[in-house]
Amino acid sequence: MTDLSTTYLGLKLRNPIVASASPLSKKLDRAKKLDEAGIGAIVMFSLFEEQIIQESLELDHYLNRGAESFPEALSYLPDGGMYAVSPEKYLNQVAGLKKAVSVPVIGSLNGVSKGGWTNYARKIEEAGADALELNLYFISTDPDMTSGDIEDMQVDLVAEVKSAIKIPLAVKISPFVTSIPNFVKRLVDAGADGFVLFNRFYQPDFDLEELEIVHSLDLSTPAEIRLPLRWISILSGQFKTDFALTSGVHSHTDVVKAMMSGAKVAMMASGLLHNGEQSVDQILSALEAWMKEHEYESIRQMQGSMSQKSVKEPAAFERANYMKVLGSFRDLP
Repeated sequence: MTDLSTTYLGLKLRNPIVASASPLSKKLDRAKKLDEAGIGAIVMFSLFEEQIIQESLELDHYLNRGAESFPEALSYLPDGGMYAVSPEKYLNQVAGLKKAVSVPVIGSLNGVSKGGWTNYARKIEEAGADALELNLYFISTDPDMTSGDIEDMQVDLVAEVKSAIKIPLAVKISPFVTSIPNFVKRLVDAGADGFVLFNRFYQPDFDLEELEIVHSLDLSTPAEIRLPLRWISILSGQFKTDFALTSGVHSHTDVVKAMMSGAKVAMMASGLLHNGEQSVDQILSALEAWMKEHEYESIRQMQGSMSQKSVKEPAAFERANYMKVLGSFRDLP
């Protein structure tokens, strides 16, 4: 019998397909459908640093009416839109989700700086989360802030969050880092138990009629799997830590590619939002059929089979691949 099980962050999962942070976890009935369809684990939608700070400022306002700085302070905090839930409601959602489903539930914090807000990492743990995902989403607009400043800030944040919890901690990072291997090494030293590659940066557009900035969310395409696929294949053989591949996972073949790169799980959001929760069962059936056809007895058997851990000089390998790809266009008209 084909064994689809895997482990991620020390958690035993029935298969490597994980529902990544998305609006699906906001509704218990939809989360239950994911569980019934066979999902391996569910990552909660994110609780943002700004939401926690805003609630704190509002409390301070009611305790200290007349504080002149209050209106200005709150104005700097953006509207969270569909993710604008209170921290306490978020904790209740974690607890409710944990009771409603049979699979591991991973909480999610999104922040950039150290501070009292990180105490919510412990509260998420107390609410029942099996692990925590820390989403490092930050775009620097200050020309005096160096790449070292940004990395130092994020490493310190990971260390602070890790010190607050006993459950495993995964860190979701951006691909826009000069030396990803060195950054991962620093985060491992700071206490990270695993990594989610990569965070997607949502780009704004311009409305030329209204002359306004348009904020839109475009679902991922299968082509986007190539970036995390490349980096997990480079990193998985260098560090004793878990990697989760996210972005571009839409089919069973994407899951196979993720496993062969060295990932422990393949995370889905866009595919689930587009095709519905029932698509999990379809992907699992196709995955099992593919494994039987290609004589794989287990997921563990294929994990890391196409990573670069056997290549002595990954950087030279990448240069050779770069030259080969460009050379393939020579004969085009």
